[in-house]
Amino acid sequence: MQSFRTELENPIVERDILELEQKIALFREGKIDEEKFRSLRLARGVYGQRQPGVQMIRIKLPYGRVNSAQLRRICKVSEEYSTGRLHITTRQDIQIHYVSLDRTPELWAELERDDITLREACGNTVRNVTASELAGIDPKEPFDVTPYADATFRYFLRNPVSQEMGRKFKMAFSSSEEDNALSYLHDLGFIPKVKEVDGQQIRGFKVLLGGGLGSQPRHADLVYDFLETEQLIPFIEAVLRIFDRHGERARRNKARMKFLVKDLGLDTFLELVEAEKMALPYKNYPIDTTEYEASKTLPNPEIPALDQELGLGFDLWKETNVLPQKQAGYVAIGVKVHLGDFYLAQARALADLVERFANDEIRFTLRQNFLIRDVREELVPFFFQELKKIGMADRGYNSLGDITACPGTDTCNLGIASSTGIAAELEKLILNEYPHYLKSQDLVIKISGCMNACGQHNMAHIGFQGMSMKAGKTVVPALQVLLGGGNLGDGNGRFADKVTKVPSRRGPQALRVLLDDFEKNSNEQDFLSYYDHQGQMYFYELLKELADASTLEANELVDWGHEEAYKVAVGVGECAGVVIDLVATLLLEALEKLELGQEALAEGRWADSIYHHYAGLINSAKALLLSEDISTNSYANIIAQFDEAFVATGKINLGGTFAEKVYEINQQEPTEEFAKTYAKQAFEIYGVLKNYREEEVNA
Repeated sequence: MQSFRTELENPIVERDILELEQKIALFREGKIDEEKFRSLRLARGVYGQRQPGVQMIRIKLPYGRVNSAQLRRICKVSEEYSTGRLHITTRQDIQIHYVSLDRTPELWAELERDDITLREACGNTVRNVTASELAGIDPKEPFDVTPYADATFRYFLRNPVSQEMGRKFKMAFSSSEEDNALSYLHDLGFIPKVKEVDGQQIRGFKVLLGGGLGSQPRHADLVYDFLETEQLIPFIEAVLRIFDRHGERARRNKARMKFLVKDLGLDTFLELVEAEKMALPYKNYPIDTTEYEASKTLPNPEIPALDQELGLGFDLWKETNVLPQKQAGYVAIGVKVHLGDFYLAQARALADLVERFANDEIRFTLRQNFLIRDVREELVPFFFQELKKIGMADRGYNSLGDITACPGTDTCNLGIASSTGIAAELEKLILNEYPHYLKSQDLVIKISGCMNACGQHNMAHIGFQGMSMKAGKTVVPALQVLLGGGNLGDGNGRFADKVTKVPSRRGPQALRVLLDDFEKNSNEQDFLSYYDHQGQMYFYELLKELADASTLEANELVDWGHEEAYKVAVGVGECAGVVIDLVATLLLEALEKLELGQEALAEGRWADSIYHHYAGLINSAKALLLSEDISTNSYANIIAQFDEAFVATGKINLGGTFAEKVYEINQQEPTEEFAKTYAKQAFEIYGVLKNYREEEVNA
């Protein structure tokens, strides 16, 4: 693989990219364990696809914001390295597919020229910080959460606390009590609040902790009714430190924050968070929003003449796709993006359009669409005309006919059944048979290709999850039907009930049955009230005939979007093809972390230095435990097991317990003196452990 020059202004970013290139080379040579390499590349946005030999690249766009220059840069990269299709995720990222692993460093370098990162877009890291696309323009918002989401993103990017946690960590900022960023299903969710103190308006957040979707969805716990904004970053960091230390690491399906909170109990978890505050670099972290707020201006472009009369289509589109803003005389335009996919010609035209006639930005949404903000009301007809030219003027933004779906079996290793195929069929059904629902935002359909719920199916009014089912000895694609989920606002929500399983090909008929019964028997109730009134078993009986696999016909053996008979193919992995000394690999990684700690020490970043040295100690201990075939499931468990296996038995003498020395991290303030003392001690302990390992190998 040929090296390349990044020539970036930011040396930290440049080193990051060159490190990825070097690690790819070592992996190709069989010198890095495949599992460890996977962890490294995922933390840099490089994700193995279902198709062997190619990667999906996830581009991290905090709170979904992208300006015209960044959008053009993404187009350039997609054109050169990918297929020209841009996919919007339910976390406001952009994904591109079919990228060669060896070309990912240069791809990343290209993106960084316009301040776009891949760092921590995947992996066991702090994932993209999402926020309501309405932030800053929402008529109901107490204040704009954008600068707070931005500060959170920047503070935790490359933060040593969140590089190798047991699992991913997700945060979201809603713009108002409508909670359109879905705070209740995140590891941490924030809803803006204000209160008056001594005649002054104080900003803060309602805080929710420990929510999540997946196969076992959990509603987040309320932690604070009001947390002042200067406490936002310290609280998040303390939570992350506890998650990093005590979170499950052996059983992946039990490693999310929601399981740790459930296992420890909320009170115990928060006691640990409180005790951790002494170790934090900041007891208060004021977020200055004055510069951001002063920079906000409203565009005032000239209004071009229309090419022709727009007709009825414009009126129908305007009814569903134009949203009010709190800024007088301006509106936002919601653009419905079919299954989140759009293409280079469309993206480049959009970049030109928002640069010239809006405020030079769009925001991708949680429902895989995007929002053009700060459009003069007089320009709405012109925007419709221009969007129609590029095939992006479909009506029904955020309506029942605007279905959210993950990629499913198209590209994802974990997909069980096609989610995009059935989503396309359901959208056709609604458009052709139930067009009146294109005006309704009171009903939501979401689809996932597996239980992991990337399509958020288990919080929708009507959800579908890709599965398989048996028809005699034949396995066929199926959909789990879930009903009764929904966002209730202000941090409250409900998860859908599993009702029954139907063959995928019967998905459209299942939706038809549900909508017909809703119209007939709801008595003008909303869908959730109607569902509660009828009860879960009512819907089981309603769909029972469709669930009967014994009546399947030949065409129902084929999944949507496919021509061949269905086969279950889940979790196709990658293989390094060599045997690696995992103990040596862990010791090498421990040394790398200690060296990062030394760099932070030299730069005066005391808290970062302490945490890097702490992580180095943990990896060193983990390496020796692995050499004894001792399994561990958390950092706290590693510390305890090491003392039991090596210190208490007299095999290793540290002049005290490993726990006593390591846990100094949360018993001291992160001063220069302590950082230097902790660093010196970490290197001494590493030396003892490394010598022990070498003597064992030689023996």
